[in-house]
Amino acid sequence: MKLPFKEHALRRALNGELHARTFEPTQAPARVSHLAFLCGERGSGINTRHLHRLLKHFGAPIPEQVGQYHVANLGDIRLHWERHTEFVTYTFTHCGPFTHPFDHPVIERLPSNWLENSPGELIAAVTLAMDSADMPERSLDEISGLFGGNILIGSEVVGGKGRAWSDLRIHSDGFARILLRNDNLTDAQAGRLIKRILEVNAYRAMSLMGLPMARKASRSLGTADRRLAELAARMTEQNSHNSGETQGELLADLTHLASQIEAVAAQTTYRFEASRAYYRVVQQRLQQLRQQRIEGLQTFTEFLEARLAPAVATCESVGDRQRGLAERAARLTALLRARVEVSLQAQNRNLLESMDRRASLQLRLQDTVEGLSVIAISYYGVGLVGYALKGLESQGVPISPALGMGLATPLVVFSAWMFLQRVKRRILGDEKSEH
Repeated sequence: MKLPFKEHALRRALNGELHARTFEPTQAPARVSHLAFLCGERGSGINTRHLHRLLKHFGAPIPEQVGQYHVANLGDIRLHWERHTEFVTYTFTHCGPFTHPFDHPVIERLPSNWLENSPGELIAAVTLAMDSADMPERSLDEISGLFGGNILIGSEVVGGKGRAWSDLRIHSDGFARILLRNDNLTDAQAGRLIKRILEVNAYRAMSLMGLPMARKASRSLGTADRRLAELAARMTEQNSHNSGETQGELLADLTHLASQIEAVAAQTTYRFEASRAYYRVVQQRLQQLRQQRIEGLQTFTEFLEARLAPAVATCESVGDRQRGLAERAARLTALLRARVEVSLQAQNRNLLESMDRRASLQLRLQDTVEGLSVIAISYYGVGLVGYALKGLESQGVPISPALGMGLATPLVVFSAWMFLQRVKRRILGDEKSEH
């Protein structure tokens, strides 16, 4: 029956997320080979094609689309493929009796060329075996021998219905080893237990990936910290008369250092955040194991917390140090820029004052020139009047040229002054209209 409602486009996808991290019910005795390949966030296509090649080899149905996980039967092997944010996991399970829990693991039954061409880089590989309740109990010495005599970690799990042992070391075959015993687990509980303990192993490896980067970044940040302190001291001493260093040179050095700090942060921030996120998942999975102590052994939580907590704390500390250095560099840069701006403003003010003085001198000079121009124009004007009066006198007109020039002088001077004022007002009016 089709619903008479309009469904949200994400309704079914969101419901599918509830089952995206499902488990496979497992009947003991069983053995599991688990592989986790680091492939980054963009390796979905190549990983899907690699999965298709395996399905094709065993004649299993090939899905049109592969989501976050895929389950298939490869003969008597059960495959559970799962895609995470940064890595892909393959879990191969074979249910049935076995003689030795870790000899001839399930993975040996897979095509070697397919294994050799696996994309990405191996980050976790585990051989896991689960004894059934009807199998003979293994003594602690026998279990220790299965792990090469290494120090064991172990606990009762699922409220005492099962037990788990491991040394969390990589053995000569390249695999870590985990031994489980099903004392009173249902198949569903056994499947959940296997999935959770495998996830603990994969996620603890991913959570530790930030530690080498944190150690490397710490050395770089130590150098940057000392360099920043030197630059701060140079800023303090810059105002002394003995300092020939310009503020521009200091600003260039400070900007370069700030860019180096930001470059380190850009390379590490994502990894540190991922380490914290993976660590939280490890803590969650450990809690879900519901462990109880086996006398004389560390629990998985005690062992992992003693090592993961300091590693993640180191990543957090280096991340905080990066942010602190970046903030200090930004404050020093802002302070130096403010000093440069104040210095530029002082220079601009001095320049404007100099321009004002020059303009004032130019105005006074202009007034002087204007006065001289009036005198010069008047002189020539009075001379022209004199020539005119002399010409009239030569024609018999009874007039005194000297007297006429004397009387015309004030009028000529006034006319010249008025003419210059009119020209000046016109020029100033044109400038105002242009603005």
